[in-house]
Amino acid sequence: MLSRDINTLQSDETAIVDRAITSRRSVRAFLPTPVPEETIRDILRVASRAPSGTNMQPWKVYVLTGEKKEALSRAILDSGIRPEKIAWDEYRYYPDQFFEPYLTRRRTVGFALYSLLGIGRRDVERMREQHDRNFTFFDAPVGMIFTIDRRLNVGSWVDHGMFLENVMIAARGRGLHTCPQAAFAPYHRQIRPLLGIPDEEVVVCGMALGHEDETKPENALRSERVPVEEFVTFVR
Repeated sequence: MLSRDINTLQSDETAIVDRAITSRRSVRAFLPTPVPEETIRDILRVASRAPSGTNMQPWKVYVLTGEKKEALSRAILDSGIRPEKIAWDEYRYYPDQFFEPYLTRRRTVGFALYSLLGIGRRDVERMREQHDRNFTFFDAPVGMIFTIDRRLNVGSWVDHGMFLENVMIAARGRGLHTCPQAAFAPYHRQIRPLLGIPDEEVVVCGMALGHEDETKPENALRSERVPVEEFVTFVR
């Protein structure tokens, strides 16, 4: 009987964790419903259990709501600097030249999103408008900016990534959704003075947090994942 109860408990726990991971996705339209500050604190507190080399915990988070979040959006959108022109002078997120299979994967998800929104492949202006929604955190009530000390090395960036994933999974455990946004990184000059970010910190990314607006077509997007056989090698 005890063995059966333990197996049932393990099965329930597996289902809960798997559901949180598999239901995580990038939501691109949020409801204005506020998220309590204590909920945000709980998410970040749980996420801070992410592993890091020698427990260095290299992540920093700036949480924005209300007028401060709107001010950040205005600073970027009013800067006059288009995303396709701005310099990625702190770090490079993407390769200088895309190659397969990554080029096809990138195009597939992009075309799928634009198709849901009714944006044609030559409709550059509407593509730009959709991209600019990044800078309003897709209307989420909470925006976060993540930074890391520039004196740290690549290993700490790996640790930071695990922290980011923990934030997103902890949000799902509370019925919330997120969208991680590298688009903020090159706008560090607009972001720094508003948030008081010191020069030694690199802006890694932003993240929207809130309740999904299920009425918006863009939130019907489900990106594909390749089968395990394509990226795993079992060495026997």
